Parts: sequence; C-alpha cells; structure tokens
Amino acid sequence: MKRALVREYAGGADLIGAMQSLTTLVPLVLLWILAILGAGYSLWLTALATVGITLFLVRVFALMHDCGHGSLFRSPWANRAMGFVFGVNSGMPQYVWSQHHDYHHRNNGNWERYRGPLSTLSVDEYSALSPGMRRRYWLARHIAFAPLGGFVYLIFNPRFNWLKGNIALLLSLLRGKPVAAFATRYWKSWKEYRHMTANNIVLLGALTALCLAAGTALVLTVFIVSLSVAGGVGIMLFTVQHNFEDSYADNNDTWSLDQGAMTGTSFLVLPGWMNWFTANIGFHHVHHLSAAIPNYRLVACHRANLGLFAAIPRIRLSQVPASLKCLLWDRATRRIIPLSKAVIQKTKSA
Repeated sequence: MKRALVREYAGGADLIGAMQSLTTLVPLVLLWILAILGAGYSLWLTALATVGITLFLVRVFALMHDCGHGSLFRSPWANRAMGFVFGVNSGMPQYVWSQHHDYHHRNNGNWERYRGPLSTLSVDEYSALSPGMRRRYWLARHIAFAPLGGFVYLIFNPRFNWLKGNIALLLSLLRGKPVAAFATRYWKSWKEYRHMTANNIVLLGALTALCLAAGTALVLTVFIVSLSVAGGVGIMLFTVQHNFEDSYADNNDTWSLDQGAMTGTSFLVLPGWMNWFTANIGFHHVHHLSAAIPNYRLVACHRANLGLFAAIPRIRLSQVPASLKCLLWDRATRRIIPLSKAVIQKTKSA
C-alpha cells in the first residue's frame, strides 16, 4: 500500500512549485515594503505588516523543507535554487538543515537515535536530575519561550556556528596546517561550509542594505521579531507532531520506520488558512510515509486513504498546549508521556 501511495502521489510539479513560490515570496516582499514605508505614517501599520511577515515566513520554511526533500519541484535544480532562496529568507542554510532533517526521517520513532529538536529525556534521565534542573528542563520547553527558541534556532545559531567555525579554520591555517586536514563539528563537509557561507553572506548583505536604506532599528526589529516568532511556531508544530501522549517511541533493537510514521507521527487538524501557511505539514503522517509526496498532494492522499489513516493520532489546536507538555520518553512502555505521568510513576514506585 505504501508503494502504491508513492507511485500515485509522489513527485513534484514545476508549475505548481513555481506558483507556490511566487504566491509566497511576492507577498513577503510587499509586506516588507509596507512595514518600512508604513513606519512613516503609523507604527501600527508596521506591526500589522510584521504579523503578516511572520505568517509568510512560516510558509517559507515549510516550502524550504519540501525543497530539501526534492519534492516541491520536479526539477532537482529548481529545488536546489529555490531551497537556497527560502533558506536565506528563513535564516537557515537549507542544504545543511536538510541533511540533519533527513536523519530525522530515517530514524523517526527511534528515540534511542533521535530525541527531537527539544532533546527529550527518558524518564530515568529526568528522575536523575536535581529539582532545580528538572524545573529548568520544563521551563526551557515552555510555550512562552518558543519565540526565544526560534531566535536561537534561526537567527543566532546559524551565524554563531559559522563564525566559530571560520575562526577555528583561520587559526588552523595560521598554524600552517593544510585545509584538507581541518575538521570541525560546525560542518560535516566543505559542501556544507559553502552553503553556510553563501547563506550568511547573502542574508547579512541584504540586511545591511536594508538597514542603510530604511534604518537599522526598524529593519532589525521587524526581522528579529518576525523570524523569532515564526521559528517558535515551527518548533511547536514539529514538536506536537512527534511529542504527544502515547506517541510511539521505540528502542533501536525493535524499532520500525513505518510504525513510527503511523503511530509516532500525528495528524495535526488545523483550519484551512493555517494549512496554507504551514504548507499542509499538519498531514505529517502522510509526509512520513513518503517525504517524496509534495505538500500540495498530502491532503488528497489523506482523503483518498481514510481507512488506512483512521487510527492515526489526531491533535486539534485546543490539544496543542497539553501535547507540548509531553516531554519524556518512557523506555519501558516505548511511549512519550507528559511530565505529570513521570511524577505519578515516581510517587507509586516510592
């Protein structure tokens, strides 16, 4: 059945990919113009435009994600080129990110190998923490800190890691060591380094030009606020699609990739307008069955196979806050559980 789904729905279409790119990037540019020019009339116009920019940046990241899987366009060249453009707009070197994301797809549901973006602890690991460390563990993953997480993930880390790697490279060259002998944890290959460098040069160059033309305070405020909030939304979306109560979370020895897709991935039920801004990523169960299915075919695939997907865990917007509290991996039951359950278990064992 999986092979049949892939045959019918996988593969991008260049025209659809081009239309999705245009209907995302053109409004994003127009909203930036409104944010800058509107500041001369009312800061409320700038604030309203910033909200719009944030929403479109969520979609930019989602389309970058499709390009990383090679599914937005049929053409590999188009996926690479537009993936780079989306990466610059979202602050993330697309090629580097896609390599890490591919690891997630190859190990989805195997929590011994991949603990998610929040580095989810096992129940035993959490129990070994001091009360203060447990509190910090919870607070760092609280929904209120999502924009801070977005700032670190999309704005700070890609620049800081690139800078630290470059400093290490320079010091290595000054010591007379050949370039080929240089190794760092900040990139795994020179191809990754080239993509990181290109992303940072284009992004920082564009920001500098905008700051000179429209004012540093205004441009950086809009940039930082919109991208931080968009990043926070993206982290929350990703988290609740894998961290929810009783989500499949197996050990390496007994793990199944398809089981991870069917019971370790949720169907996030969103309103139509949110599905558009998130490029249908809520249909995450279909995406994990085959990442080759582009965002614009996920809904059709789901609706045509309702029987197959009947048992998929569904999460509604009202359930998102509760799902964000599911921050522990119970090795014994091979499930994700909320922090409150870990407290109950500890009390019973005592």
